[in-house]
Amino acid sequence: MTTLSSATEDAEGAEQPGGSARSAQVSAAPGATVARRWPVDFAICAALTLIAVILDHGLLTNPTNRALALNPNDQALDEWLLALGPRFWTGDLHLVTHLLNAPDGINLLSNASSIVLGMILAPVTATLGAPVSFAVAVAGNLAATAIAWYLLLARTLRLHRAAAAVGAAACAFAPGMISQANAHLHITAQWLVPVIVWCVLRLARTPDTLPAGRQVRRIVTAGVLLGAIVCVQLFLGEEVLLLAAVTMALFCLAYAVIAPKHALRVAPPLTLGLVIGGVVGLAGLAYPLWVQFAGPQHVPNGPFSPDFFSADLRGFWLISPLSWFGSPDAARLVSGPAEYNTFFGIPLLLVTAGAAVWLRRRPEVLACVAAGLVMAALALGPHLVVNAVRTTHSGPYRLIQGLPVIDGALPTRFALALIPIIGIVLATALDRALRADRREVRLVVPAVVALALLPIAPKPLPVADRAPVPRFVTTGHWRDCVRPGGVLVPVPLPNPGNADKMRWPAAADDAFAIPEGFFIAPYAAGGQASIGIYSRPTSQLFNEVERSGAVPEITPDDQARARDDVAYWHASCLVVADHDQPHAAELRRTVEALFGPGRHVDDVTVWHFPTG
Repeated sequence: MTTLSSATEDAEGAEQPGGSARSAQVSAAPGATVARRWPVDFAICAALTLIAVILDHGLLTNPTNRALALNPNDQALDEWLLALGPRFWTGDLHLVTHLLNAPDGINLLSNASSIVLGMILAPVTATLGAPVSFAVAVAGNLAATAIAWYLLLARTLRLHRAAAAVGAAACAFAPGMISQANAHLHITAQWLVPVIVWCVLRLARTPDTLPAGRQVRRIVTAGVLLGAIVCVQLFLGEEVLLLAAVTMALFCLAYAVIAPKHALRVAPPLTLGLVIGGVVGLAGLAYPLWVQFAGPQHVPNGPFSPDFFSADLRGFWLISPLSWFGSPDAARLVSGPAEYNTFFGIPLLLVTAGAAVWLRRRPEVLACVAAGLVMAALALGPHLVVNAVRTTHSGPYRLIQGLPVIDGALPTRFALALIPIIGIVLATALDRALRADRREVRLVVPAVVALALLPIAPKPLPVADRAPVPRFVTTGHWRDCVRPGGVLVPVPLPNPGNADKMRWPAAADDAFAIPEGFFIAPYAAGGQASIGIYSRPTSQLFNEVERSGAVPEITPDDQARARDDVAYWHASCLVVADHDQPHAAELRRTVEALFGPGRHVDDVTVWHFPTG
């Protein structure tokens, strides 16, 4: 059997048949070889980036006035979260913020806040606005993930660059990734996962022939780097970190069973490095994890039902509606268009299985397949669902259901782990084919892989026009209504069914707070997780007017409740926009009946409450 380390080491310098001669050339002139490789690597990375830009061009060309058509609510939340980015650079490093859901606030770590992404994009947000940052993040996550996988496959695993490019594209632009690109930035931000894999490989490849001092230095540096990257990934996307950790643990267990001798040889440096990484990670994350699981506004459980968010077994062999050759029947098998996590299609599954059989003498490939099968089984959830019919057969997920951390993850997203696994298997098969002596193999295998990938080729993300944020907010008139950090109440208030008003504070870099909104918080029975908060009576009244278009008869009790709600929110003002919502005139007359005449400013009407 060829082990992972030996296979990749033997591949060095073997870019094509005749690799031994090339290896000699590399030894003789390593600098010249690197110089020749980087232009090609740069071109491939540029091509991967161009694909991401094309997929996101609908947003990139007009980010302010367009939204992702399939998930505008999550986009509104993401834009609000990205608008916090500049605040972190000014010292506002609070993990619990009162700028949303005033006065209670929200726990950022319970809300997939992608803090690192917000900090990276802070200059864009501060100069061009959160919608631009969001559009850049959608394309940037896909591009950076593709580039990171390409560099791992081409540079670390030494696969043929064409094979590495195909594998990287499969990792970044698979149906599940394109689906999650519909406003799930914390899921598509996977560009640190290949770095985590690189750290683990570096530990496993620590040569026992090195002097003891150099071995220790290599293990310590790789372990410390691993712990630091884990810390960053938690603030980038915790669910991705969980999926990566589970998948890699399964891979290591399978590899130990398949190649026990090699596993025993690499176990000491790998174990020591993982311990060091764990210590560094726990030291850096102790307080954030306390905030997440025990701090203010923390949630004790996941807010989503594992039974509802389970993968349908039939979905694995259908093709995503977001692909050019999508299956029209596929959408009914999932909870929504942002969760097309399976949908690999029969051709790709068959080719991946064939590639695994062809590469069966490579333990790393078999370990990948074993880990992938387990993750696919976990994605099926507590009970097996076939063609939208829930059966009485229990799935493996029941063995881990309810466990801490696991409880907050959606079962269907375990299927996302298959994406890089399939990408690695295909890249390895292509690498072997492109290095083969037989011309037929060099032609047939790439052709078969291309035919398998063609049906799942993604279409650009669909977008739709959206109403502009009022000029009252974008031009800064809001400062005459509320002090920075104070509470402005948009009418109607944002809620999980319509989070659009969260764009107002996002357009002002979250300089003012708003009540209610779209978030995860502990407002369900017994302090369990909920989506949003129960609406106050006045908020319910506004929602009914927006829905019906009828101005209700306002009683003294309504007026008293409205005053109580304003006091509860600590509101400085209420604002009704003129034209960015249905029934704006009816909403304005309702607020007038509650509080008297307002003051028209630019494109809104404002009601002031100086004691707010």
